[in-house]
This record gives sequence, C-alpha cells and structure tokens, in this order.
Amino acid sequence: MTLSIIGAGAIGTAIAQRLAAAGLDFSIANSRGPESLTALVRDLGPHASAVTTREAAQADIVFLAVNWSRLPEALKDLGPWDGRIIIDANNAIEAPSFTAVDLGNRASSEVVSDLVPGARVVKAFNHLQAALLASDPQTEGGRRVLFYSGDDTRAKAEVGKLIERLGFAGIDLGTLAGGGRLAQFPGGPLPVHNLVRFG
Repeated sequence: MTLSIIGAGAIGTAIAQRLAAAGLDFSIANSRGPESLTALVRDLGPHASAVTTREAAQADIVFLAVNWSRLPEALKDLGPWDGRIIIDANNAIEAPSFTAVDLGNRASSEVVSDLVPGARVVKAFNHLQAALLASDPQTEGGRRVLFYSGDDTRAKAEVGKLIERLGFAGIDLGTLAGGGRLAQFPGGPLPVHNLVRFG
C-alpha cells in the first residue's frame, strides 16, 4: 500500500512526521515542485521522498492537505482516480483570515468528493491542530483520538488500520454527510478537542 501527501503546509508536514516516526515509506508533493521540499525531506529522514503532485496522486492512499481556495487548482488534471483512497485533511476556511466558506449546507468532504471523481474519500486528520497531530499519539496513559468518516466501508477500514498503525485511536463517525460534518471545522462540534482513549 503506497502512501503520499499532497500539501506540505502545517498539516501536511505534521502527517509526514507521523508517517516517518512510524517507519512508513511515503512521498510528499506541493505546488512548487520537488526541489522546494529538499530540506523538509532531509529532516523527515529516509522514509520520505519528494515528488510531483501528479506522481503523488498515483499512490494507493493520498493525504490531501491543501488550503481550501487552492484545492481546485491543486487537483486539476490529476485524475482519473480509479478507486484510490483520498484522505481529506482539509477544512473549509480561507487562510490566513480563518473565514468560513459558504458550502451551501453541504459537508466539506462532499465538496471535496466532487473534485476527485472516482476516488474513495475518507475525512480524517483535519480536526487536530498541527502541533498535536505531529506529537506522539501515546499520551496521558492512552492514545490520542482521530475521527474518520466516509461512504465506502472498505476505504474506511483501510484508513482505520493506518490510523491505528500510527499509534492513534481511531473512531469511525459514519458517512461523509453525517460524520464528516461532525468533525469539520468550522461548524462541527469535535474539532480542536484533544481527546484520549484509555484501554
């Protein structure tokens, strides 16, 4: 199972740090090209490699961590997705003002799904601040909780296994329209809470 990240900002880098800490090989891409990621990849260690966004889009599981307004351009011409899993780690806010985007009463991951036709979208890794996401998930005698949701049961199972392998405690919230709305920021009641599961 190949892994990649599209987006090398705070959340994309935090995800990369957790993958590297778990000893998982992955690639990372951004809009400026692989050369701009040389220092980051060096810091991440031997499990990381810098690639183009087109190359990153070919992975079995693709983490998507791009500023909301840049998503259409970032995903342009990257398909077909052919059933690959997209982990939507985005939030519908305009940076740097953190202004909420009007989604017309849709869950943000439903909007993302429209941008990646043929992909299996799972909402995850979006509800924690980057510093918490990057830190050791083994904390306070338990494991930090990561919520995830999606409409494809098998895709959710794969993401759930990955979350557990990274050391987090995964909690399945259900569908994109239901669970995705609970974990999205702004609007959902679950983001930013640093929850720990014991046992």
